[in-house]
Amino acid sequence: MIEPEPLQIVDRTYVRCGRRTLSFFSGCDYFRLSSHPAVLKAVGHGLKQFGLSVSASRTTTGNHEVYQRLETQLANFFNAESALAVSSGYAAAPIVAQAMAGTFSHALIDERAHAALQDAALLLNCPLLRFKHRDPNDLKSAVNRCGRKSRPIVLTDGLFAFDGTIAPLKRYLEIIPRDGRILVDDAHGAGVIGKTGRGALQVEGVNRSRIIQCITLSKAFGSYGGAILGARSLRKTILQRSRMFIGSTPIPLPLAQAALISTKLLQQNHSLRLRLNRNTTRVKSALRDAGIALPETPSPIIPIFLETHREILELKRKLLAHGIYPPLLHYPGSPANGYFRFVISSEHTRRQLDTLIAVLISFSRTLRNETS
Repeated sequence: MIEPEPLQIVDRTYVRCGRRTLSFFSGCDYFRLSSHPAVLKAVGHGLKQFGLSVSASRTTTGNHEVYQRLETQLANFFNAESALAVSSGYAAAPIVAQAMAGTFSHALIDERAHAALQDAALLLNCPLLRFKHRDPNDLKSAVNRCGRKSRPIVLTDGLFAFDGTIAPLKRYLEIIPRDGRILVDDAHGAGVIGKTGRGALQVEGVNRSRIIQCITLSKAFGSYGGAILGARSLRKTILQRSRMFIGSTPIPLPLAQAALISTKLLQQNHSLRLRLNRNTTRVKSALRDAGIALPETPSPIIPIFLETHREILELKRKLLAHGIYPPLLHYPGSPANGYFRFVISSEHTRRQLDTLIAVLISFSRTLRNETS
């Protein structure tokens, strides 16, 4: 993989790339809370009052009150029995898996699951079966192959960052045995989708009794770190059995303080989510009306797949010509030539949105004319 060029976010919805300042429809700071004045103030306050780090594991001398307040706030936000803050969003699922190793007979994983879940599956200490992406029927076949007395755990993203689609969690719960579980990496769904931002679980209308939800604080919440949402008994098991949690230094205190404030902002300020939904609907509706096929999903992620390298270069040229940074991704599992993933935020202006719409529609019409 070629190392990407360095970028600097400026004015919340722009990026400085070389000598140019371009509209930025990428990254995952969906509400731009990483630059919100109240969040930045919280970082300064946390640094001044608490210092940079506890410099110890939470199971020794590093269990600071800021972490406890953050966990209480997250549990309240997501209506979960308990929350456990961890050092990164990526680490959340492996921490769960390490704590629950030997508990399940089989691990069943979506073939496009995030790398964090792929790593977590290896720590569960049980046979691993893959099922087709977002395919309940193939999951059912996998469950049947496990045997009648099996106790499987399903590993899946909640909202898939690849294209913004959502896992059919309700159907999965109908398929797996009663003592089976689902481990959901909801990094991109948490705070973003659902009526109050509780993520894929809220969109799917399912309760938490058989689901463990892992989230990140570095996307919708604009800070850093992660959290595990589940039963109190799960939290206790992690504290006792996960070496990854026991032996790691937690989130830097100023960033934990920032996450605490950003969680409160998202919980209290519903206009942020309404604005994000409005912006997303504006772009998606215009593109669909112009004949551009998009996945049916409430997420603010808009994937554009092109067949040839020439087409990719041409769209890249058009975006740059209109002052838009071209978000061409070469991510594991993406097409060989890469694809464009545009991410809408609550803070993009109407002018920025309309420019993006105009460029994509114009390019799509050019393509259709060339192939007709």
